[in-house]
Amino acid sequence: MKKKFFNLLFILAAFFSFTIVQAQSSDTDSTGLPGDNFDLQGALAMFQKAASPEDFEKLLNTEDNNVNNLDLNEDGEIDYVKVVSKMDNDVHVFILQVAVSASENQDIAVIELEKTGNETAIAQIIGDEDIYGEETIIEPDGGEDNASVNWSNNFNVSGPNVNYNYSDNGIIVNVWFWPSVRFVFGVGYRPWVSPWRWNHYPMWWKPWKPYRWNVWHPRRVVYHKKFIVVRTHRVGRAHKVYTPFRASSVTVRTRHAASVSRFRVTRTKTTVTGPRGKSATKTTTTVKGPKGKVKAQKTKVRRN
Repeated sequence: MKKKFFNLLFILAAFFSFTIVQAQSSDTDSTGLPGDNFDLQGALAMFQKAASPEDFEKLLNTEDNNVNNLDLNEDGEIDYVKVVSKMDNDVHVFILQVAVSASENQDIAVIELEKTGNETAIAQIIGDEDIYGEETIIEPDGGEDNASVNWSNNFNVSGPNVNYNYSDNGIIVNVWFWPSVRFVFGVGYRPWVSPWRWNHYPMWWKPWKPYRWNVWHPRRVVYHKKFIVVRTHRVGRAHKVYTPFRASSVTVRTRHAASVSRFRVTRTKTTVTGPRGKSATKTTTTVKGPKGKVKAQKTKVRRN
């Protein structure tokens, strides 16, 4: 009888512990950076789905797609994300940008695309450092085999409420057959530059109120299975095309300076050794909130 009683207590304790962790995760998942409110994986999923850059812009700004939850100017309404494209022969960049005011724009991310063969192309999306604290690179996942823990190829890195697969094995997804990619490499394509600007937006778009983190986060994670965080720029030519056009808002930098600084300075680096003596550098980023309370941690491992 006592054994059954203690078993019941154990089950109840485990249940309540799980419930508490679940409740806490809605708060601790957030880094406090503006990038929490724009999902890079979701944006790349919309680019994969879109028929053209114009269609891509519409998908980004559709509420039900759960990609954009930004309110950079803090007016209580979602910001419109416009797409501006640049090209240089077989290189394309698609800048995702918000008009913060009549005089300031802020880049959120950029999709970099390069044609590598007759029917091959590669793409990555890079989150802007002002928004994500550091450049954050996302690309399509290479498949189930790419997610295994293999010290000679991959590092599967886990931290509180995060689980990123950092791929370094050279598996690159060919995006040539994505409709938007075929469109921009078609004959006669001219770079799309969004006609919309501060206080001038399309008739179909109606801004909505930003969602709270515990509502927003579960909606966006659906995209994270097919797109992964990596550390390598695979589209070097495209990155050079984008760099001269990067837009950074003084208002945004000033408003989020404290949270970005905490993100950048609270890193610790340690060397870890894996099977067969292989070593790697583990970087832990700790984000602290009011009164020094730890809000979130993210761990990356880089092979030496």
